[in-house]
Amino acid sequence: MCSATTCGGTNATRGPTYTERVAGPLDGLKVLELAGLGASPFACMMLADLGADVLRLERGDPDAPASATWDVLNRSRDSVALDLKNPAGRDLVLDLAVRADALVEGFRPGVAERLGLGPAQCWERNPRLVYARMTGFGQSGPLAARAGHDINYLAISGALWPIGRVGERPVPPLNLVGDFGGGALFLVVGVLAALQAARVTGTGQVVDASMVDGSALLLAMTHSFLNVGYWKEERGVNILDTGAPFYEVYETSDHRFVAVGAIESKFYEALLTGLGLTSDEVPPQMDRGRWPEVKQRFAAIFAAKSRDEWEEVFADLDACVTPVLSPREAAAHPYNVAREVFTSDGPVQPNPAPRFSATPAAIRQPPRPAGSGTSSGLERWGVDATRVASLRDAGAFG
Repeated sequence: MCSATTCGGTNATRGPTYTERVAGPLDGLKVLELAGLGASPFACMMLADLGADVLRLERGDPDAPASATWDVLNRSRDSVALDLKNPAGRDLVLDLAVRADALVEGFRPGVAERLGLGPAQCWERNPRLVYARMTGFGQSGPLAARAGHDINYLAISGALWPIGRVGERPVPPLNLVGDFGGGALFLVVGVLAALQAARVTGTGQVVDASMVDGSALLLAMTHSFLNVGYWKEERGVNILDTGAPFYEVYETSDHRFVAVGAIESKFYEALLTGLGLTSDEVPPQMDRGRWPEVKQRFAAIFAAKSRDEWEEVFADLDACVTPVLSPREAAAHPYNVAREVFTSDGPVQPNPAPRFSATPAAIRQPPRPAGSGTSSGLERWGVDATRVASLRDAGAFG
């Protein structure tokens, strides 16, 4: 339905295969990852895809085989089996912090300090270290110590309330908005910004990335609309929340779906053309009072053909109409295949983003079992075989 040109394609270099080692845009950056769940591994995956040398420290088997596994979030970096409660394991982290530019942890507030691995302890060894912390509620405030998940953070930030249809409950948007959008992506931005500041000042700092903070900031445009009275605090009646007939998902005759995003008038006219209508046959596009009526009419028309038939109808119409694909369908869609959005070199997974013309991001290695990179990863970070043997004897690898 769209070409690489119309859908934002570029001639930027695509990522190489696992066996090719090329310099990414973050080549030379060294990051320690104290393994967590969800947001922090996704952030570290992105940093590693972009060329940073990320060393993941987690519970695991130091003798695990380096075979590909299913967990895409753990790709592009070595996993070191380490018991952070073991004194030798803790000392190793502090030694590695001397060699690191940044450290990422996703524990509850105070846990790293109790392990002897908080910012103060690390800065005694390396005052330039950027210390990045990923939590749901942040490092301060009355909820900082509370447990939660993506749905809870969105509930508090206001991001969950607007998502849903008229008269229905809010719909959790998977864990895309809290964990990954409001959490991991803001953590990556924070790490890169703090690294730039450290280069100028010679001093590291804490990056306090909170999923509540990030998901609230993602609502900046919604707050703008609320401020001016353009948005109602009622689900399913606004222009972007399925209230408008031209920004909606419609079911087709084969019980699949098409997505319509024809906001601008020229795209709306093309939408009407594809539906076999003229502007004289429907109310004005921005007549909000008649949106429900228009939506019913559009729904009846879309229900008369299959999803693939509608894809063919709109193939040559610039109407912002696309098929709704499942994740597995998306991996095989001709557009995504042509642009190499996904790779099946190992487990099916999305390729790195964004793209770079000179220093391509890449999947540096497939996801591997916890601990499988203990020897190779520590060696690359300057820990010799004698030290590795003494760490094993001390029980540092668990």
